[in-house]
Amino acid sequence: MNRKDLLGLSELSAGEIDEILTLGLTMKDRLRKNQKTLTDLKGKSVTTLFYENSTRTRCSFELAAKYLGAHVVNISAAASSVTKGETLIDTGKTLDAMKNDFIIIRHPMGGAPKLLAKTVKAHVVSAGDGMNEHPTQALLDMLTMREHFGKISGLKVAILGDIRHSRVAKSNLYGLKKMGAEVTVFAPRTLMPAGLDKMGAKVCRSREEAVEDADAVMGLRIQLERQKGGNFPSLGEYAEFYGVNEEIMKHAKKNAIVMHPGPVNRGVELTCGLIDGDVSRIEDQVLSGVAIRMAVLKLLTEKNQ
Repeated sequence: MNRKDLLGLSELSAGEIDEILTLGLTMKDRLRKNQKTLTDLKGKSVTTLFYENSTRTRCSFELAAKYLGAHVVNISAAASSVTKGETLIDTGKTLDAMKNDFIIIRHPMGGAPKLLAKTVKAHVVSAGDGMNEHPTQALLDMLTMREHFGKISGLKVAILGDIRHSRVAKSNLYGLKKMGAEVTVFAPRTLMPAGLDKMGAKVCRSREEAVEDADAVMGLRIQLERQKGGNFPSLGEYAEFYGVNEEIMKHAKKNAIVMHPGPVNRGVELTCGLIDGDVSRIEDQVLSGVAIRMAVLKLLTEKNQ
């Protein structure tokens, strides 16, 4: 992967995605064997710069860096000089002056990681920006599928939920299409952005149509923090008419898996039975998240060697 930063899957080639996934499988195997004292990033410094709340993404980036031997510093906007009026560019220049090797950024504004990457010498990795992309989430989703099915090409992946506000959906669509998968989407009209068909997705009129013969069914969180309200009457109605339940899953293939980027609104996007059942790969996605972020950090480090 001959690039300085990882800002989105829209700019990666299928070959680069495959390289990350292949190394991700190796890292995941090492984690299962409890091999968590590696030296690939020995002497490197990694700073996580989060302007939004996070549990899975932030923790997995921190653990990934530590498992690879790096020094890690965490910065949250609420406890930084951002509250005093410091700009993103000035924050980046400050971190660069401290000789940071990596800056992992999550920001509510789309394009913030790209702006930062132009400003600093450090490698910049997007941990999600606005409603734009969340590249490592899509990579860990694809890693989970590839490990389970042994491939991505030829799979049918159904994505249901708050697609309009989902950076996860966009990154998955970019990545899955490049790797040869079929992607179907379904959501309430108020949560379905225009132009998805031009990006290669099949926009469906019902849950049943989207899930029919699917290999993987991905629910997306209702992102109330990015909505102004009025997109649907109630969470109960959403669950009844748009959520994924056991009856809907009967339309998928018999060996289909259920996925979700988390955190899950239980009983809304997915039923508790699916979340905790044998078809769920949600916890496996979490482990994939640490592995794929280890792979990304290692590959970006090798770029400068």
